Amino acid sequence: MVQRESSKVEFKRECSDTIRRSVIAFANSDGGCIYVGIADDGEVYGVADVDVALSRIANTIRDSILPDVTLFTRCDPEIMDGKKVIRIDVQRGTARPYYWKEKGIRPEGVFVRQGASSVPASPAAILQMIGESGEGRYEDARSFNQDLTFTQTAAFFRKKGLAFGKAQMQTLHFIGNDCMYSNLAWMLSDQCVHSIKLAVFEGVAKSVFRDRRELSGSLLKQIEDAFEFIDRLNRTRSDFQGLDRVDSRDYPPEAIREGLLNLVVHRDYSFAAASLISLFEDRLEMISVGGLLPGIQLSDYSGPRKLAKAIRLKNFILSPTTDCLSPDRGVAVLAAIILGAPPSRRHLLLAAALGRGLTSHVSRLMAWTVGTFGIVGNDAVDTRD
Repeated sequence: MVQRESSKVEFKRECSDTIRRSVIAFANSDGGCIYVGIADDGEVYGVADVDVALSRIANTIRDSILPDVTLFTRCDPEIMDGKKVIRIDVQRGTARPYYWKEKGIRPEGVFVRQGASSVPASPAAILQMIGESGEGRYEDARSFNQDLTFTQTAAFFRKKGLAFGKAQMQTLHFIGNDCMYSNLAWMLSDQCVHSIKLAVFEGVAKSVFRDRRELSGSLLKQIEDAFEFIDRLNRTRSDFQGLDRVDSRDYPPEAIREGLLNLVVHRDYSFAAASLISLFEDRLEMISVGGLLPGIQLSDYSGPRKLAKAIRLKNFILSPTTDCLSPDRGVAVLAAIILGAPPSRRHLLLAAALGRGLTSHVSRLMAWTVGTFGIVGNDAVDTRD
């Protein structure tokens, strides 16, 4: 006979919809049992109509809790003190957080066990459960925010002549098998909380602002707006070769494009910090949030020459701006960091044409180096020799 409530036992005197709160809490914690027909003090009152109660409990669990938790629950009638009660066994679920359908994935809809009580989960606890159920892939995990709209992304698709409906969302993994929005959908929605901050400084130091802007909304829209902002400040200069005038930009648009793509694609979105773009008189810096891959130490890339050696080992080349897109070197510019020097002597530290065999891990590493070595001054590798 169960004597008292605990972290794994709860009593309900009557069958009611509040049972779902306890089921959610047990499924989000370490599992437990709910006894219907027993008061909080342990006195057995019984259930008048067991069949009706069992049907009501099953319907409540099935219809009001998401994701589906029925595989982790079992309801059985028992006899205690000569009276009929119902025992509900709840196992710890594998698709946490489980939540009350009407409330959504927020503290008022997600519950956990705290001692003998079922209490609302904190936002931090909810995010932790989402991360754990996502198997380490942030973009595949369920979004904390399920009230998403896609006005900007839909406009982007229309401009490209592409359809954007539920079928496309499922193909692109915006919607998971549980019919819930993923973090990828969140990042490309109008409600995306991650931003890109751009700043234009006077001179070569971060002391006097000339202009600043923060971009929000869908990451697709942010990339377009960031490119437009930089392109507007990307000056054109003219040189003469014989009788011909040759126009060139301070920064190759192709390099800016690839730098922006890597800034957005390879950052770690489990952190809330914004991506940063800084424009100076003599350089352009792009910095995103992230870390090193397992097994790699910062000391392995503690200087530009070590970095250059690592790049060459991966079939990268270091080249001056005018040769950063040599057609015989492969696919595209991976990353661009514009270093200090007069315009006529600016170079790309990382303007590299990639071979087809590049792995995603190398790509992530290179993206990290963009953020880490964005400010290298005159110690950069000189590739003009």
